Amino acid sequence: MKICICPGSFDPITVGHLDIIKRAAELFDKVIVSVMINSVKTAAFSVEERVDFIRRSTADIPGVEVEGVSDVLLAEYAKQKGAVAIVKGLRAVSDYEYEFQQALMNKSLNADIETVFLMTDSENMFLSSSAVKEVCRLGGSIEKFVPQAIHNDIVKRLKLK
Repeated sequence: MKICICPGSFDPITVGHLDIIKRAAELFDKVIVSVMINSVKTAAFSVEERVDFIRRSTADIPGVEVEGVSDVLLAEYAKQKGAVAIVKGLRAVSDYEYEFQQALMNKSLNADIETVFLMTDSENMFLSSSAVKEVCRLGGSIEKFVPQAIHNDIVKRLKLK
């Protein structure tokens, strides 16, 4: 069984993330979507909320599991899970520069792991969780940017009164 890890902060998951997860599920037998804690960012949603959002958004995708992950290196986590690859979505060259460094670090920590980069669909190149949160906070519509299953939860939390 070929297992991959799709790591990210997913604060919140967007249709761009969902596209990458769906495409990874076509390439691998099992996709573990790992909600990682990013110590540099302040999350709008708890790890538990993000895990719930992703589970609801991926319920119809066979082979997808979702877990919250903390206090472990991604390379070590991948080894623990028996993963052969880490799947990352790329939007632009600037994403590649950062992700390439991360891939090299992960490979140096776990020689058995490969990093697979999937280019985002052109419709989602501009999309980020940060942009979605800002649009929502300022009263804009995020309906086409997030999975329908979680849209109302995000709006309820973030929209300014």
